[in-house]
Amino acid sequence: MQILEARKRQIHRTGKEPFEMDCDKQSLAGAVSQRACVFCGSRVVLYPIADALHLIHGPIGCAAYTWDIRGSLSSGPELHRLSFSTDLQEKDVIFGGEKRLYQALTELIREYRPQAAFVYSTCIVGIIGDDVEAICQRVEAEQEIPVLPVHSEGFRGTKKDGYQAACSAMFQLVGTGATDGIVGHSINILGDFNIAGETWLIRRYYEQMGVQVVATITGDGRVNDIRRAHGASLNVVQCSGSMTHLARMMQERFGTPSLRVSYFGIEDTAKALYDVAAFFRDDSLQARTQELVRDEVAAIMPDLRRYRQDLDGKHAAVYTGGAFKAFSLVRALRTLGMKTVLAGSQTGSREDYQQLRDLCDEDTILIDDTNPLELAKFIQEKQVDLFLGGVKERPIAYKLGVGFCDHNHERKHGLAGFEGMREFAQEVHATVMSPVWRFVPRHRQADKSSS
Repeated sequence: MQILEARKRQIHRTGKEPFEMDCDKQSLAGAVSQRACVFCGSRVVLYPIADALHLIHGPIGCAAYTWDIRGSLSSGPELHRLSFSTDLQEKDVIFGGEKRLYQALTELIREYRPQAAFVYSTCIVGIIGDDVEAICQRVEAEQEIPVLPVHSEGFRGTKKDGYQAACSAMFQLVGTGATDGIVGHSINILGDFNIAGETWLIRRYYEQMGVQVVATITGDGRVNDIRRAHGASLNVVQCSGSMTHLARMMQERFGTPSLRVSYFGIEDTAKALYDVAAFFRDDSLQARTQELVRDEVAAIMPDLRRYRQDLDGKHAAVYTGGAFKAFSLVRALRTLGMKTVLAGSQTGSREDYQQLRDLCDEDTILIDDTNPLELAKFIQEKQVDLFLGGVKERPIAYKLGVGFCDHNHERKHGLAGFEGMREFAQEVHATVMSPVWRFVPRHRQADKSSS
């Protein structure tokens, strides 16, 4: 397959040529990118705030596209599980949809009594020019709750721009709540979305260490917790692509420092906990952290060693939304003896790919904002045994007869933390070692040649 000329600088083979990677750019028209739009980026970030109303101002298709797309769990309200839309029609496109937006907001707020409301602008709203901010201000004054516009018109940029739009909307809440009861050893967890309850696990680790969690943004999120998040001593940022903008704004206005962490894999989870403990410079806190990590690792290592015996030397491909998650997956796969031969992301920066290049083995293919044809070509070229990606990548893997594990936000089982590493290893082992792959043509051909 010929790589499109405009795409060649977004693909790099480690060790084969000087590092030169194009990224942070618009998707190539006609290339059928795996990347989502600005609206989708903002929606997935804000969606887990469980006691807020989420209203999509636009055609019904936008609401259907993003309905319930995260496996984000709530320990209380379930309002986030409902998807509301103004369902703009042709008449609204001609005469404007402001009246419809006002009526929808008023009716929904009276019915569900949310703590706040987020209003998402879609492509068509940006084209017809509805004054969404004015409507939000009017309803906010009348209903006496925060009504926050999210400037998420799909054509404004990339999915990463949607992250920034979501952070800008949330930031209007930060600093508006009381900070009573917040202690010195306190943090906000940013960028974990409580997929299959992962935020609860991470919160438990910190509470065992003796650290107070003020707000989880946005997994199992609550509006009032976000309003008082400025009272925490530290922001701990997991998904750097989605939450770096919020952490930066909080540091500029409130002086809140931040740490960049990951909770996927043994190495990264342990480092995250140790880094937080070191930040507070408390010997007893550091001792509790060491004990926690030691006990958790000891509990899972026998299973990991057993899985590694079968997985050693197998090839894996990784394609994620944010590049930071790819770092953790490469290290986690290495713990299981697997070699990552393809790694890429939708929203990685040049610095992310430089770090990924240094982490991966020689001749690993790095790829930014790829498309199905490229993925298929490289999976076949590298004889991949396992593909880790999201819902859009699953059909590619199965059509090529390759094992697939979902590491995106649709999954229903937790993969974060030490317990998550055991779940991850079990899933990878079951997938790669499944006897079904013996019936795939590429495996049959390999068996014949070896015999």
